[in-house]
Amino acid sequence: MDNDPYELCVGVPSVDVFRRLRTDAGLSDKDPEAAARALPNTWHGVVLHHEGEPVGMGRIIGDGGTAFQIVDICVHPAHQGKGLGKRIMAALTEELERRAPATAYVSLIADGPARHLYEKFGFADTATHDSIGMYRVMGGTPGLFE
Repeated sequence: MDNDPYELCVGVPSVDVFRRLRTDAGLSDKDPEAAARALPNTWHGVVLHHEGEPVGMGRIIGDGGTAFQIVDICVHPAHQGKGLGKRIMAALTEELERRAPATAYVSLIADGPARHLYEKFGFADTATHDSIGMYRVMGGTPGLFE
């Protein structure tokens, strides 16, 4: 792999790069202030570079002991289909296996076909375990889901 044009680095991107990577990959944009508050609180993050340019990322957030969530997994569309999401997930799960307690609960939200990637790393559908994932977006319309 000496000629591999991709390099995975530990860390988080700048706010601007974070927002660009998310929107380029089709994820929702995040408020710059919110991103600036969030990124330093990352438990572990990786940024994927192609010839020095950031083209993908992934983060783990959580309390460091009992609960972790994998978030912001994305790869720029021009670089998708090359196993790069798998490389990002492998780096994140390796860090969880290395540092997270054995009893820690690790969750994520799988959008569309991404579930197949996450299943390769041992993630299972919560609905089959009589659980459902739930969410709330702060600042959303009150009563929107009633």
